[in-house]
Amino acid sequence: MSIERGKEHFDTLIEQLDLTEHMARLRSFFSRDQTLFLEGDQERHYRYIEALDRLNFKPPPKIAPLHTMVTHLHKKGVLSFEQIFEIVKVVRYFRYMNHTCDEGIIAEWMQRIVIPEVMEEVACCFTHDGVFDESLDEALYLLSRRIKGYKEEISASLKRLLYTSKLSSYLVDTQIHYLNDEECLLVRGGFNHVLKGTVVGRTGAGFFYVVPDAITKSKENIRVAKQEKEAIFYMYAKKFSQYLYEIRPFIAFIDKEFNRFDHYQSRVHFAASSSCEIVQAVKNTNVILRGFKHPALHNPKCVDVDFTGNVLMITGVNAGGKTMLLKSILSAVLMAKYLIPMRIDKHRSKIGTFKRIDAIIDDPQNVTNDISTFAGRMLHFSKLFTYKSALIGVDEIELGTDSDEAAALFKVLLDDLIARGHKMIVTTHHKRLASLMADRDDVSLMAALYDEERRQPTYEFLQGIIGKSYAFETAARYGINQGIVARAKEVYGENHEKLNQLIERGSELERSLKKKHAMLDAEREALHRKEALLKQRLEQYDSDLHRELTLLQQQYYDAINAAKAAAKLHDSAAIHRQMNRAKEKLPQHKPSTKTSHKFQVGDYVTYRKQRGEIVALKAKEATLEVDGMRLRVKLNALKPTSIPKLQPNVEIRNDAPKRSGLKLDLHGLRAEEALEKLDVFLSDALIQGWDEVIVYHGIGTGKLSFAVKNFLREHPSVKHFSDAPQHMGGFGATIVSL
Repeated sequence: MSIERGKEHFDTLIEQLDLTEHMARLRSFFSRDQTLFLEGDQERHYRYIEALDRLNFKPPPKIAPLHTMVTHLHKKGVLSFEQIFEIVKVVRYFRYMNHTCDEGIIAEWMQRIVIPEVMEEVACCFTHDGVFDESLDEALYLLSRRIKGYKEEISASLKRLLYTSKLSSYLVDTQIHYLNDEECLLVRGGFNHVLKGTVVGRTGAGFFYVVPDAITKSKENIRVAKQEKEAIFYMYAKKFSQYLYEIRPFIAFIDKEFNRFDHYQSRVHFAASSSCEIVQAVKNTNVILRGFKHPALHNPKCVDVDFTGNVLMITGVNAGGKTMLLKSILSAVLMAKYLIPMRIDKHRSKIGTFKRIDAIIDDPQNVTNDISTFAGRMLHFSKLFTYKSALIGVDEIELGTDSDEAAALFKVLLDDLIARGHKMIVTTHHKRLASLMADRDDVSLMAALYDEERRQPTYEFLQGIIGKSYAFETAARYGINQGIVARAKEVYGENHEKLNQLIERGSELERSLKKKHAMLDAEREALHRKEALLKQRLEQYDSDLHRELTLLQQQYYDAINAAKAAAKLHDSAAIHRQMNRAKEKLPQHKPSTKTSHKFQVGDYVTYRKQRGEIVALKAKEATLEVDGMRLRVKLNALKPTSIPKLQPNVEIRNDAPKRSGLKLDLHGLRAEEALEKLDVFLSDALIQGWDEVIVYHGIGTGKLSFAVKNFLREHPSVKHFSDAPQHMGGFGATIVSL
C-alpha cells in the first residue's frame, strides 16, 4: 500500500470508527496542519515520545510549513519578512529545546541539528514578535524618528484647527476621525469658507469628512519616508534570501525534523491534558484490552476483552452495544498502531501489530452506487483476499440475505480468510453462524448482556458464551402490543424458546461465576499486597536491628578498651579522666531521624486528604489510583501509609450520575439549559470531591460565556475562576476552583 493510499485509508477508518472528534482535539495541539498518519518505525517513534513525556517543555508556536519557501528560494526569489520569520521560529524553537534537554535521546537529537552561523545572523535581526529590529540600521532608525515627528506635526495641526474660533461653528464634534487611514475632521456644509481641504467621505446626515490642506505636506513627507523604509526593507529581504538560498538543504532538513517533532509533542501534550495514555503496539497479533473507553462516548463503560484467537464472535441483545464494542476494539488497535493517545489501562493492556485494519460496518446500498446490501458486502469481502495479515471487523455479517444460507457461506469465507493470516471480529444476531464456528479452537465467543428485571441492555459483555437477541423483549420495550408479542412467541415455537432459556441460564451462571471470581481475585490481590508489605517491613526491621547491634558491639568494645587503659594508670585523676572518656564511648540515646522513603509500585500512600495506591512510577512523578480515578502527582507530595483494613464487600451507589471526568461541554446550548446543566455538574463535582473542573462554553457571541461567568460569580461553592490556558481552550473555556 502506497503512503498516499495509506493516509486515505487511515482517514476513512477514523470516520467509520467515530474517532473524528477525538482526532480533531489532537490536531488542535499540532503546531502546523498535517495528517495524523505517522510514517516510519513506530517503535522508534515511541521511544522519542516516551523520552519527551519525561521532559517539562513548552509547546512550539504556530509555524507554517517551509516547503513552499524552499521552492521559492530554489528559483532565487525574494522572501518576505513574514516568510523569513517562519524559518526563524523553527530555528529558535530547536535552540530552546537544545538548552532544555541535558541528556537522553532528545538531547542527542537536538545536538545533531547544527544551525549555520548565517542563520543565526538572520535570526538576531527579528524581535520575539517577528518585527524587524530597526535599531540595527541607522537609516531606518532616523526614518522612523522622522515619521514620528511628522505624525506629531499632523496631530498638533489638527488640534489647532479644532479650537479655531472661525471653524468652531462648522465642527460636528471635536474629535480626530480616521477614514481610509486618513486623519480628518467631521464638519457641516459651508466649511469651505473657513477651511481648505479634501473631502474623503460623507455621513448619512449630510456631514463631511475633510482632510485639511494644512496637514497635506506632512502626510506627503510620511509617504516618502515610508517608501524609503520599504526600499531598505526590500534590500534586507533580498540579502537574507541570498543567505537562505545558500542553506536550502538545511531549511528542508529542519522542516522535516520539525514535522516529526510536532507529531511527538502534540501527542505528549494532548495525552497530558486529557488523561490519556500512549500505548505501544507489541509484536504479535493478540489484543488484550483493560479499561478502554471509546472517546466518542460521554459516559462509557470500560471495555475488557481477551482476543487471542483468530475470530471473535459478538452476539446478544439488540441495541446492546455490539457495534460499539467492535468499533472500540478496532479503535484501540488503530490508535496503538499510530501512537495516538487514548483512555486505557496502559499497564494491563497488550495490543498487537497489524499491517492493515479494515472495517465492514456501513450499509453499501444507496441511490448512487446501484448495488444491493448483500452484493456490496460480497464486493468488500472479495477485496479482503488481495492482502494478508489484517485485523478485520464486520458488523452484522449476515445483513441483506437469508440467515441460514449466509451462515454457511460466511463460515467458509471466515475459514479461508483465517488461513490467509487475517483476524476477524464479527457481530451477529443469528446463532447459527456462531454455532458453526464454535467448533474451532481459535474462535472466542462474547455476548452482550441484558437486565431481565429492568428489561433493558446493560452494555456489558461476557466472554465465552452465545447471547440471546431478546427481540421479543425489545419489541415490547418500544411499545409493541403484548398480545402481538405473545402470538409471535407461539409462532417462534416452544423448542426455540427453550433453547433461548438455556442460553440465558448459561449466561446467568457464567455471570455469577465471573462475579465470584472477581471478588476472590480482589481479596487474593489485597492479601498478596499485605503479605508483600509485611515481608518488606520485616526485612527492613531485621536490617535495622543488625545494623544497631553491630554499632552497639563496636561502641561497647571501644568503652571496654578505654576502661582497661584507665586501670593501668596509677594517678587517680588520670584514671577518672580516662573513665570519663570510656563513658563517653558508651552508646547514647539518640532520637530516630526520619529518612526519605523510597516508593514502589503497589505502595499505599497519602496525597493531601486522599489515600490511594501507586500504579506507575516515573523519575519524579507517580500515578495514583484513588477511588477509581487516576492522578499524576509529584513524589515529594506523597506520604507513605499503611494498607487500609479489608472491609466487607459493600457497594455504595451515589445518586449523582458519574460525569466523564473533570470537564463539562456547553457548546450549542441556550443560556438557560447551560446554567441548569452547569448547576448539576458543580453539585456532582462537589459530591465526588473535585476541587477543580473545566467548563467549555466557546467564544461565539459571548452571551453564553457571560451567563456562565455571572453564574459562577454568584455560586456559593466557587472559590474563583479564570480563563483556561491557550492549549486547553483559551477564552472558550473556564477553569473553576471549588
